[in-house]
Amino acid sequence: MTETIRIVLADDELLLGEAIGTLLSLEEDLTIAGTARDGREAVRTVTRERPHIAVLDLEMPGLDGIEAATASRAAAPSTRVVLLTRHARPAVLRRALEAGVSGFVTKATSISDLTGILRTVHAGGRYIDGNVAGAALTESNCPLTARELDVLREALDGATIRTIAARTHLAPGTVRNYASTAMAKLGADTRVAAARVAWREGWI
Repeated sequence: MTETIRIVLADDELLLGEAIGTLLSLEEDLTIAGTARDGREAVRTVTRERPHIAVLDLEMPGLDGIEAATASRAAAPSTRVVLLTRHARPAVLRRALEAGVSGFVTKATSISDLTGILRTVHAGGRYIDGNVAGAALTESNCPLTARELDVLREALDGATIRTIAARTHLAPGTVRNYASTAMAKLGADTRVAAARVAWREGWI
């Protein structure tokens, strides 16, 4: 008898999340063990249900998909994580792999392909969207440190130094130093301009 693969599905877009859940449930070997609307709820649901796979939207309130993946894997080590994203950037892929994600899938993927990916991941395999993997291999070398990238990632929306400090758990003076160094390396006049360069290059 084929084992039923238990899945927790987390997506803050209600309509899309329900549609994916309904279509996955049509497969005889897949069942939705729980759902969540934000990253923190996703972690709680994974911790409670201990599913085979957690399918997490990358962009969720509370915790993003990568943060939720890290916390979920700490709470339920046997649960494998598949990330769903609209914005498949090489930098995001690197962060996802560092977090131990087993699947990296764009929302342009068909349900039939997604079901196959979930079975592959459940069997111990890994899946990375081919276009994202290709972009990661061809992107330019990044001169910035991991901490500088963290600061620029939070600066992209125009956040203040104090806000960036709170998000990154760094002192404001440290954030200012990282931002200044990144600006100098990229020849940017402002931290937002530096963040936009890093975004354009696929580093954040």
